[in-house]
Order: sequence, then C-alpha cells, then structure tokens
Amino acid sequence: MHADEVLVPGSVVRRLLRTQFPHWAALPLDRVEAGTSNAMFRLGKDLVVRLPRTPGAAEDVAKEHHWLPRLAPRLPVAVPVPLGGGTPGAGYPWPWSVYRWLDGENPTPGHTARPELLAADLAAFVGALRRTDPVGGPPSYRAERLATRDAGTRAAIAKVRGLVDTDAVTDAWEAALRAPAHAGPPGWIHGDLQPGNLLTAGGRLSAVIDFGCLGLGDPAVDLIAAWYVLPAGARSAFRTATADDDAHWARGRGWALSIALDELWYYRETGPAMAAVARHVIEQILTDHALAG
Repeated sequence: MHADEVLVPGSVVRRLLRTQFPHWAALPLDRVEAGTSNAMFRLGKDLVVRLPRTPGAAEDVAKEHHWLPRLAPRLPVAVPVPLGGGTPGAGYPWPWSVYRWLDGENPTPGHTARPELLAADLAAFVGALRRTDPVGGPPSYRAERLATRDAGTRAAIAKVRGLVDTDAVTDAWEAALRAPAHAGPPGWIHGDLQPGNLLTAGGRLSAVIDFGCLGLGDPAVDLIAAWYVLPAGARSAFRTATADDDAHWARGRGWALSIALDELWYYRETGPAMAAVARHVIEQILTDHALAG
C-alpha cells in the first residue's frame, strides 16, 4: 500500500512476543485486515498487537503511549490505551504496541441505523476533546491552516481528473478557502474521524481508534466526520451539537474535501476500499456545495 512499507508476517510477531512478552506468547494470533498505517494482529480474545507499517506511523507510537492514557478518562467512549510497548527485534525495525481489543464495527459511510444518535455521539466526542486542556500537547499531523493545503489540493485535483468533476471540485475547494481562518488557539483534535477509525455497536459510537493524527490544531478538522460518516440528514444535528459557526463548518468541509482528494489518488490502485470512501465523501461535499450555492 505504501512505497516505504515494511511487511509484517505473523511469524515475526510471534517471535517478538516470545522475546518481549512471553506471558502472552502462547495466545492465538490472527491477522486483522484493518488500517493503512499499521499491521494488526488479534492476540487471544482480549488483546491486539499493533505494528507500524511505515516510518511515519512509527513516529506516532511514543505520542500515543504518552497521551492516550491521559486523554482516555476525559472522553465519552473507549479509546485504545496501551498495555505494553515493544521494541525493535526479530528483523522488525520500529517500536510497537499491545492494546486491549475493542469490540465494534466500522460504520458504513452515510449509512447507519441510528444516524441522529451517532451524530450526537460524534459531537460529544469532539466536544470532550475540545474541552481538554491543550497545555503541552503536540501539534497534530494536520495542524496547518487550511490555506496552506492549496497547492497540494490542486495537485490532487489534477491527479483525479476523469474520476470526479474537477471543475465542481475546484469551485467547492475555493469556496472553503474563502472561509475565515481559525482565530483562536489550537485545541485537541483527533484529526482523522473517518469510518475506519470508529467503532459502533447498535448504531451508537462505542470507540474511537487510531490516534496517529492526534494533537493540537484547528477544531474544524474533526468536522470531517460530517461527510465521512454521517448521512446528509444527520449533518445538521451534528453541527447543532458541536455549535460550530459558518466559518468552522466551511473549513471542516474544506478539510474533508482536501483529505478525500488525497486519498482518492493515493489509494485508487492500492486501496480500493479507501478510494471508495474518498469518492463518497467528494460526492457528498459536491451535493452540499451545490445546495448551498
């Protein structure tokens, strides 16, 4: 999936466990087909081994180990809290983690049995993060101002010509750029609230996972969930619950569009599921933009 990816066979994971966590080494080990940045192996019934696939993902391990235990008590749903930190070995080059397994299902973009309740749950999670003291927090992976993504987003638009209506996408992107920039201090954001990073049970949000983008940034970034996860009819409930003004909402839509465009060109050959989600997001944004216009 990535040019700099390290493949992680189960045999390597088993050797790592034997040498570093022998008390878990005899548990059943099964690969989980999930994620683009980390290899995942379910360990027994209650644990999961998570190993970065790329150097960039490896850089996130220390941040997650430091901050997730501190943030977890302040959040309304479960998040992964590390139970063990592994070190390079057995031919594997980076730090890795053992977490408790969190049950749930990834939501299908735009389709959920209880959209209004899921919107409220997402808003509660976003609100809890925003209320958390930002002192000492690191910058998010997406800490930049939206306007600084202009060149990269226009390059992505050029790369997906023929896959989307590039004129309409450009118009929607330029509308987002006209929104006022965030005027306040940066706050805590998850940075990647899309279906693969959410777990649901009975249509309700049960857990938020993969905090690789975690850090301080524009609160509007977490509004991407409105287009990545929720159906059109539930977006207004999400916006009401987060109490975001027009500028925040416009920037959130711009963030969702920029991220989706990047994902569409990057994953269209190597990650068809991710590309399909990105295409859905772009379609939803273009529909909203047309209605707003």
